[in-house]
Amino acid sequence: QVQLVESGGGLVQAGGSLRLSCAASGRTFSTYGMAWFRQAPGKEREFVAGISWGGGNTAYSDSVKGRFTISRNNPSNTVYLQMNGLKPEDTAVYYCAATRSGQIFIATMPGRYDYWGQGTQVTVSS
Repeated sequence: QVQLVESGGGLVQAGGSLRLSCAASGRTFSTYGMAWFRQAPGKEREFVAGISWGGGNTAYSDSVKGRFTISRNNPSNTVYLQMNGLKPEDTAVYYCAATRSGQIFIATMPGRYDYWGQGTQVTVSS
C-alpha cells in the first residue's frame, strides 16, 4: 500500500511558477513509476508528466513540454513537478499517482496507476 500526499498548489499569475511536491509512504517507493495528472472542471483527468523508477526516463504531455519538469528523490520518497511559464489553461486540480509498472516505460493512462493522492489546486490568473 502506498499513500500519496500532494502539496505546493496555490494561486499564481500567468507567467509565474509553482513547485508541487508529492510525499509517498512505504519502503518501496523506488519501485514505482510516478506521474502527475490534472483535472479541470468539466474535463477528463489528463496526463501531465511521468517518471520511471530511477528517474532515467521522463515523459510530458505536449501542452506542458518545455515548461514543466518532473523529478524524484527516492531516498526521501518524494516526486516533484516544477511548473514554469504557467498559463490560465493550466488551472486544475493536480494529482500525484503511482504505478507498480514504469521501471522503464511511462504509462499515460489513468487506469494504469494504482495509487492516487487527494489532489492540490493550482489556479493561474490572467
